[in-house]
Amino acid sequence: MKDETPGGEGSRTVENAVILGFFVVLVVAGVWLLGSMADIRKTQDCAAQGRRNCAAIEIPPPSR
Repeated sequence: MKDETPGGEGSRTVENAVILGFFVVLVVAGVWLLGSMADIRKTQDCAAQGRRNCAAIEIPPPSR
């Protein structure tokens, strides 16, 4: 039997790929957002305890 829907099977495949891409972007954005929120929470907890220099300290690699 012939597919009666306009666009057929190829259109459905493209739609599924677009939806999958959207969900991948959504998951990556959620992971990034959770990481950012955790960093902010650590900084706020440090400041709430009255500590100074709560920012992360980056140490350059030793030169030889």
